[in-house]
Amino acid sequence: MILVVDIGNTHTDIGIFDGDKLYHSTISTQPDRTRDEYCVFLHEIFNMHKFRKHVEGAIISSVVPQTTQDMSKAINVLFNVDVIQVEPGIKTGITIKYDSPKEVGADRIVNAVAAYSEFKTDLIVVDYGTAITFDVVSSKGEYMGGAISPGISIASEALSEKTAKLPKVPLVLPPSVIGKNTVSSIQSGLVYGYISMVEGMIKRIKKEIGSKAVVVATGGQAGFFHRCVPSIDYLRPHLTLYGLKILYEKNR
Repeated sequence: MILVVDIGNTHTDIGIFDGDKLYHSTISTQPDRTRDEYCVFLHEIFNMHKFRKHVEGAIISSVVPQTTQDMSKAINVLFNVDVIQVEPGIKTGITIKYDSPKEVGADRIVNAVAAYSEFKTDLIVVDYGTAITFDVVSSKGEYMGGAISPGISIASEALSEKTAKLPKVPLVLPPSVIGKNTVSSIQSGLVYGYISMVEGMIKRIKKEIGSKAVVVATGGQAGFFHRCVPSIDYLRPHLTLYGLKILYEKNR
């Protein structure tokens, strides 16, 4: 079995691959957690799935440096394996065309690797996480760069925290663009606003690269937006975890 971990700003996704079958769990990302606490979480996850097989290797991608070492140590303590970290120098199979390749978030590279491995064409990967990222991969397997925008949850929280009378609202699709009350007006601005932003960004990127690129969506809110954004061709909720498995095989 292969253990793959993607540490994001809000959530940490933990994947266990038994051959090609993926078992997935999610915990919140809290930088002040200790190695022992991660040991407990991992132990309980393995008990939940009643795993008895040996873990032969592990790999981590992380955008929260202070959490990476504690998670890595926990994996080493529990399973006695060295942990591969997605960082500069790792074999990816794609060429990074960013001005400074070290600046690219590990999750963005992992997503690019996974998407290119499946589709082998010009790609736009939209990741709905704490931030919404747009990553562009060429048909030659070149990571060309992309764009980063605040995620919809950040926007919702900022709106309620920075205004005196606007409440925090559930993120659901309102019945119409024109809201008839404060709650539906906020929902319209957030949800339809982000739908329009994603549609507009995809259109602009395609125009800039001069290609009818395949658009792949992933991340925690990808399922919700997939139904509302016609430009998204494929939904891959666990793209990052599959990308980590590919990178493990390249670097073990």
